[in-house]
Amino acid sequence: MDWHQTVFELIDMRSFSNLWFWIALAVMWSSASHWVLGVPFDMVLRARRNGGQSEIDLEDMVRINTNRLLYVGRVSGLWLVGFACFVHTGLVMIGFIYGNEFAQAVFLLLFPLSLVGLISLSTAARIQDEQASGLLLYKRLTRHRVYTQVIGVVSIFVTSLWGMYQNFNTSPLG
Repeated sequence: MDWHQTVFELIDMRSFSNLWFWIALAVMWSSASHWVLGVPFDMVLRARRNGGQSEIDLEDMVRINTNRLLYVGRVSGLWLVGFACFVHTGLVMIGFIYGNEFAQAVFLLLFPLSLVGLISLSTAARIQDEQASGLLLYKRLTRHRVYTQVIGVVSIFVTSLWGMYQNFNTSPLG
């Protein structure tokens, strides 16, 4: 018996029955809801609470990140959308048509993040158009975080349902 076989018997390498997949899913959504437009949300709370230099720092970081996001969107947005559609279509075909569990898992990770990316572009454009600062900026960033958290909760729910379904189907008991 070689060590590869021992490792694969010890650790189930299927995506939905692997603990590391679920840890990665939780860390991904935790990070996505903490970093709002590239700004840590605790910085938003500190600026709202303290004002002064904290508020100036927040507005500078938001300005830098919104300019960066919108520049990338304007320069290569169409190419990125085309590439994302290609990747998502490939993952759907390989995962759900041909039954590859790894492609299903990657799709269930990437697709909701793509929605968060689109919402980020929309929020960045809105912040820049309104030249948001102070309370309006806090409102925009908080709303963006809530939308991200709602997408994350729905994503975790759908992924867990699909993962349980897959585990029941591949179980020796099923």
